[in-house]
Amino acid sequence: MAEQEEYSNSVSEMKGERSAIFDLARGRLALVSSVFLILYIIVIARLVDLSVVQGVFLKVDSLHHLELETAATLDEGKRGEIYDRNGVLLATTLHSQSLFADPVLIEDPQTVAGELNQLFPDLDVDDLVEKFESKKRFVWIKRDLTPAQQKDILLIGEPGLKFQEEERRVYPQGRYASHFIGYTNIDGKGLSGLERAYNEQLSVKGENLKTTLDIRLQHVLQREVKSTVDEFKAKSASAIIMDVQNGEVLAGLSWPDFDSNHIGIASSEEKFNHLSLGVYELGSVFKIFSTAALIEEGAGFGQKFDAREALEKGRFRIRDYHAEKRILTVPEVFIHSSNIGSALMGEELGAKKIQHYYRQLGLFSALEFDVLESGTPLTPSPWRDIHTLTASYGHGLAVSPMHLAAAVATTIGDGTYVAPKLVQREGEGSVKERVFSKGTVEKMRRLMRLNALAGTGVKADVAGYHIGGKTGTAEKPGAKGYDRDKKIASFVSVFPMHDPKYLVLVVVDEPVGHKGTYGYATGGWVAAPAAARIVEGMVRVLALPPEDVDDTEYVGSLKQYLIDEEAKLAGLDF
Repeated sequence: MAEQEEYSNSVSEMKGERSAIFDLARGRLALVSSVFLILYIIVIARLVDLSVVQGVFLKVDSLHHLELETAATLDEGKRGEIYDRNGVLLATTLHSQSLFADPVLIEDPQTVAGELNQLFPDLDVDDLVEKFESKKRFVWIKRDLTPAQQKDILLIGEPGLKFQEEERRVYPQGRYASHFIGYTNIDGKGLSGLERAYNEQLSVKGENLKTTLDIRLQHVLQREVKSTVDEFKAKSASAIIMDVQNGEVLAGLSWPDFDSNHIGIASSEEKFNHLSLGVYELGSVFKIFSTAALIEEGAGFGQKFDAREALEKGRFRIRDYHAEKRILTVPEVFIHSSNIGSALMGEELGAKKIQHYYRQLGLFSALEFDVLESGTPLTPSPWRDIHTLTASYGHGLAVSPMHLAAAVATTIGDGTYVAPKLVQREGEGSVKERVFSKGTVEKMRRLMRLNALAGTGVKADVAGYHIGGKTGTAEKPGAKGYDRDKKIASFVSVFPMHDPKYLVLVVVDEPVGHKGTYGYATGGWVAAPAAARIVEGMVRVLALPPEDVDDTEYVGSLKQYLIDEEAKLAGLDF
């Protein structure tokens, strides 16, 4: 009995020991399995991290850093701003968003392309698909987006579509003075106007430009010239307001014009600068210069020229538009705008002298101006005897309206050359070249005032502001010679004439006369009234009070002489 019980106990002990061994083995196996499972998960996770997360998103993150670095660079090198003389902003730079794509992240190129085409019909679906299926990591889709457009793109929900911040050039004044201010391309490089001429200062140096422009006068100029163009159904026009004393351009216009904010839709004709780049035969306004040259060479107002018959020179015939058919004095040649009389003046001066004065007036070379769109005059080559005669009344010699404005300012200013300028520069000074004596200048002032009182410029007079000026009407050259039905009508106005401060020039290309002008489309009917309206707008904007000037005393006996054609000029004191 005792032996049986001892045997049973021995068996139980052996079973307990075996069970403990198995339990220990199972525990160790479970532990080893857990360790291997954890290690396997770590290895798999690391492989995913290396092959997917860091292989793809690390590059996207690099692009994001590139965006931030680019934006920071843009902030540091922001393009300078452009202002008018009173601090009104004309051009500035704003940040905008541009859309690019990372094709690797776009799983369904066709669908994404279709959705973008719905937002932007100008984007071609096939072209987008080709971009999305490329192996590139960065392709431009659309630049310069509005906030609303950016929102619509975000709603597509495509992670492969990304945005980059860029600079956008903005022109708050739109069309006003757009040919002078100019524009840039999408990458911020100046392509015309001040944006082009001062690209380095604006872009590289980040300097601001303060111009001589007065945007208030620009509004006046644009309003009145556009009204004239509409009234006379003109092809194009140009105009300028200049400070006679220092050459500062206060306003300038070339029509048709354009909005610098939407340069992509502007035509080549709209972008062409008729004011400083275009060159034209401007006609009788040149009589200002030939008359001044003759007086400078010693001629008096009493000198007479026979304008009874047309002037025959070889195969050329010079005639007057409204012939007086009588002997004319120097003042009469001027106020009646006699081509015959002016041609005889040119003949008396001779080729060398008239070329000398025209050259000093800057009429033979390109202007040194603040925009690079500056035309070079067209002069006769070779210069023949007939050109000496025709150049005296603006025929056969083509210059820009800007050339003409500078030459007129020189002739009635103080006699020294007046260089036009568009950008204000502190401490700027230059040696002025004298062209005409003060005596000649004073006589020309009186002649121009007289022309507004009793000559071809009467429609340009504005009561109380002592206006002086000269008309110009020129036939345009064509394939078969000059076309009598296509004219350029111009008027240059200066005030106050006894002490000139402001110059207004209006040039209208191919105006069409109407019933109100009795069919005429000349400078006196087209450009002179426009100049008068511009002056009226200027004096309101600048708050210029009228002046009490006695024209009888200023012009002297000259006006009375012209009323009485048989009176003698001898003994008059000029």
